[in-house]
Amino acid sequence: MQELATSSLYKDILEFQEVKNSTVIHRLLKALALQVGSEVSLHEIGTMIGIDLRTVERYINLLEKSYVVYRLPPYYTNKRKEISKKQKVFFYDNGIRNALVNNLKPLELRTDTGQLFENFFVSERLKFRSYNKIFAETYFWRDYNGSEIDLIEERNGQLFGFEAKWSKNKLSPINQKCH
Repeated sequence: MQELATSSLYKDILEFQEVKNSTVIHRLLKALALQVGSEVSLHEIGTMIGIDLRTVERYINLLEKSYVVYRLPPYYTNKRKEISKKQKVFFYDNGIRNALVNNLKPLELRTDTGQLFENFFVSERLKFRSYNKIFAETYFWRDYNGSEIDLIEERNGQLFGFEAKWSKNKLSPINQKCH
């Protein structure tokens, strides 16, 4: 898995997108992998890995086009406000994410199980919708007190909220239509 994450993962990006430094892409991916399920500051990541905001944005766009990561914006009724807020970044494949952070331990020995399950749920929901041709805008929502809805789908003028919580006994997310 780690060989896959470091070799073929970068092949298309480095060959076809004129990215010369695989180390920067790797450091960016690792930073994103460590923040999966959390809101991400692209400015902070750029500062941490030593590249400017425009380069961070460009590289994340390339990673999205290569189906490595997926951005989930916050939900706001004021669309102008939505553009300026932090987004979440998820991986299409948890195995790639785990290899990037060098943690392939079983779930019962991990401290990031909740984040892994949220990533799994969001990515599998996106794949399900694509396969079944269900078109929707997707978001997450969080208020100032920290309450959150992991995934919101806006379809045909209606909102549908999904909350994914890891439990050893039950693995079904809650699906609720928002009003």
